Amino acid sequence: MTCDFHALAAPGVRNLQPYQPGKPESELRREYGLSDIVKLASNENPLGPSPRAITAIHAALGDLARYPDGNGFELKTALSTRLGLPMSMLTLGNGSNDVLELVARAFLTSEHEAVFSEHAFAVYPIVTQAIGATARIAKAHPLKHAMPCGHDPAALLALVNDRTRVVFIANPNNPTGTWLTAAELQGLLEAIPPTVIVVVDEAYFEYVEPETDCPNTLRWLDRFPNLVVTRTFSKAYGLAGLRVGYAISHPAIADLLNRVRQPFNVNSLALVAATAALDDTSHLEQGRAVNRAGMQQLQEACRQWGLSW
Repeated sequence: MTCDFHALAAPGVRNLQPYQPGKPESELRREYGLSDIVKLASNENPLGPSPRAITAIHAALGDLARYPDGNGFELKTALSTRLGLPMSMLTLGNGSNDVLELVARAFLTSEHEAVFSEHAFAVYPIVTQAIGATARIAKAHPLKHAMPCGHDPAALLALVNDRTRVVFIANPNNPTGTWLTAAELQGLLEAIPPTVIVVVDEAYFEYVEPETDCPNTLRWLDRFPNLVVTRTFSKAYGLAGLRVGYAISHPAIADLLNRVRQPFNVNSLALVAATAALDDTSHLEQGRAVNRAGMQQLQEACRQWGLSW
C-alpha cells in the first residue's frame, strides 16, 4: 500500500510550484539538436569570473577535504571594509536567494503575510508559500507608465496591515528592469511600520549608477533598523555557479538570520572566489561597460525594427 505523501507534506508545500531556472546549454543541445547557443534566460555575466577569483579557486583546491569557514570571516572582513560597515551587520548565503529564504524562515509564519509586486522575483512567492505564510501581491504600474510593470509604491503600501511581517522589493527589479527612485523608496520606508521587515533585493545593484538610477540603500540602515539589503556575487561578479550572496542589516536581524542559517551554507571555493573578486574592481568595471554597451546595442536594434521600450 502506497502512502499519500502529499497529504503528509506541510500545507504550504502541497501546492507549491518549484522555481523553473533557465535550461543549461547541454540540455538544449540534447532536446533541440542545437550546436550554436546564446543563453540569455538567466542574466549570466558574459565575461565570467575575475581572473583573481579563478586563481583563488585553484589555490584552494587542495583543502576540499576540510569544511569551509562557517562564519565566512575572510569574506565578511572584505565586505566590511568595502561597505564601511561592521561585520555584525552581515549574513552570508548560498546566493542571495538563500538569504531571502532565511528572512522568510526567521520572520514569517502561517499567521503572517508577505507583500511584493506582481512582477517581482519568482523566489518571493516560493519562500512565502513554503513557510505557510500568505502572499499579498500588489498590482504593478501599467505598461504606459514611465516605469512599465514596475513597483507601485502606493499599491504595495495599501496591502500592508497588522499581519504583514515582510515586504520584498527588488531594486532594480528583475525581470522588468525598472526601479524605485530614492524619494519613492524613502517614502515607503517612512510609511511602513517599524515592525515590518523591508527587504530591498539589490542583485543588480552594481549595474546601476547609485543616486542617479537607484538610491544607495545602505545610507538608510541607521535610520530604518527594519531594513534588510541583499546582494549577490552571481551577476556583476560572474560567480553564479558557486552561489554566494549576502545580507546587510541591523545586527539584531543579522543575529536572527544566522540562527536559521545552515552551518556551512557557503562552500570553500565560493568564499575565496568572492573575496578575491571583491578586490578586482577593474574586472567589475569592465563587466559594467560590457553591459552598458549591450543595452545600447539592444536599443539601437529596437529603433531599427520600430519597436518601443
